Amino acid sequence: MYSLSNYDFELPEELIAQEPVEPRDQAKLMVLSDSIEHRHFYDLPEYMERGDVLILNNTRVVRARIKGVKETGGKVELLILEKLDSNFYRCLVKGKKIRVGSKLIFDKIYGTVLAKNEGMCDIEFSGDILELAKEHGEVPLPPYIKNPPPDAEEKYQTVFAKKDGAVAAPTAGLHFTSELLDNLIAKGVKIGYITLHVSYGTFKPVKSSDVREHKVDEEYYIVRDDVADLINKRSGRLFAVGTTVMRTLESVAENGKIMPGQGYTNIFIYPGYKFKAGVDALITNFHVPKSSLILLVTAFGGYQRVMNAYRIAIEKRYRFFSFGDAMLLYKL
Repeated sequence: MYSLSNYDFELPEELIAQEPVEPRDQAKLMVLSDSIEHRHFYDLPEYMERGDVLILNNTRVVRARIKGVKETGGKVELLILEKLDSNFYRCLVKGKKIRVGSKLIFDKIYGTVLAKNEGMCDIEFSGDILELAKEHGEVPLPPYIKNPPPDAEEKYQTVFAKKDGAVAAPTAGLHFTSELLDNLIAKGVKIGYITLHVSYGTFKPVKSSDVREHKVDEEYYIVRDDVADLINKRSGRLFAVGTTVMRTLESVAENGKIMPGQGYTNIFIYPGYKFKAGVDALITNFHVPKSSLILLVTAFGGYQRVMNAYRIAIEKRYRFFSFGDAMLLYKL
């Protein structure tokens, strides 16, 4: 159960989706209950009923990638990860010979590297680097997107993205169109939104051979009172859209109830975890081998059941990762 090697699998490179299908809801949908069905995402309303509650993550990916130069003239690229203090940020830095004390220049703002740890740098800036990034930066795409489409920045946002703060998209939500959401509402499905600002840690592979030794980066969440009430007073089933929603709900669940609030969570869900938020079904993409995401999915859906579904997904040529296809996974 805890051996990382059990969560590995061979994935043909051509199944790593480089761009989403259009329209978004044309993606394939594997429905995994006590059997497996192969549908499309636009079929989702057939699997939901009046009184069911669907929870989405309304975080918005910010322009956190910005290019500049070192004081010595060499090129450098930052991915801004986390605010530590006023004009003081933790960043991933791409460039040669970046050392403590290095000066990095971005237009009229310069940064000084104060610390380095595991490829990340803590940098103090002379001005508001986030405002500069909004003007001149780029939305960071996952490292496995080798050939991004020209409109990748737009396609990497959900249609309901609202709260700036993420450096990666809640990708299960990318399949929803405004029309599909309207169809669900017309059917009597109640829709609520939480916020979890997805961090770059979502791409970090699990390296510990014993998965229990892995640590998940902290991420900021908000669960409003009205959304907690919507969940707690529901008459139907609870559907979580994405691992980010699942992690948030599990972080705020107490005695079978969802407690409103905001804060930081580093909850790590892996097989053996006892779920307490009452989620009945998870809508999720097909994830990277040996990742914290596939550990969560197998914890929720059962190891043998989920890994068998992944094997079938590869046979059926489902598309994987951020721009790929989706699974509707019922808890048995």
